[in-house]
Amino acid sequence: MIETVTGLADLRARVDAWKRTGLRVGLVPTMGNLHAGHHSLVELARGRVDRVVASVFVNPTQFGPHEDFARYPRTPEADAAGLDAAGADLLWLPSVETMYPYGPEATVQVRVPVVTGMLEGAHRPGHFDGVATVVARLFNQVQPDLAVFGRKDYQQLAVIRYLVRDLAFPVELVAAPILREADGLAMSSRNQYLSASERPVAAGIQRCLQAMRESMRAGVPRDQVEADAAKRLADEGFEVDYAVVRRPDLTEPGAGEGGPQVALVAAKLGRTRLIDNLEFEP
Repeated sequence: MIETVTGLADLRARVDAWKRTGLRVGLVPTMGNLHAGHHSLVELARGRVDRVVASVFVNPTQFGPHEDFARYPRTPEADAAGLDAAGADLLWLPSVETMYPYGPEATVQVRVPVVTGMLEGAHRPGHFDGVATVVARLFNQVQPDLAVFGRKDYQQLAVIRYLVRDLAFPVELVAAPILREADGLAMSSRNQYLSASERPVAAGIQRCLQAMRESMRAGVPRDQVEADAAKRLADEGFEVDYAVVRRPDLTEPGAGEGGPQVALVAAKLGRTRLIDNLEFEP
């Protein structure tokens, strides 16, 4: 049965007791309102460590001025039940006051350069500063041996990889595959906001990503691939923030370049903003 702790001293006591007996500890950070995609992260961690801590914390520092922190769905009872079924041992459920003793506005901040100013960072200024700040705190609080993050938030994963390497956190990062609905739509808490008519249209993002991959493999110039993708999505009713092809480190690949690449899309459908990506070999 999963145990829930809300105090930092209790969290550290549980983790310290595990580590004194030589157990490996994994961390799965979340913002709650969990679905099967989150549960799969716990299951992945469960297969690699002896004990799994899952955190649920709606982080105010990663919300922009036009993003409603107060309205973010909070479902702690359902989250705890789902995490228990997935195999988590401990739910870390801190308050804002516990996470930010001086308050979110006066907190020490962590800013990751290079990989944060583009794509999501350009459309959500300050977002990744908040992500890096809270993840650094979670690593310090839990001191896990391993942490699991999903590949759907691809740029977030790149930011955390940079953070871990640059600050020498002794944490093994595991990137979990994207879990999808039957029609290819990436699982996301945001999907619940799609209307009945928007829901089948939303799956067009995955088909667009696949078309981008095939065009790149066929030798179509990258600029043309990106322009075609943006037009395709717009024609289907999306408001496109970006549709791009990048290297795994999010830099732009050169013409005819080999090696792994990733197509990334962010677009709004009605009032719902969706992101997805597809990694491939050219």
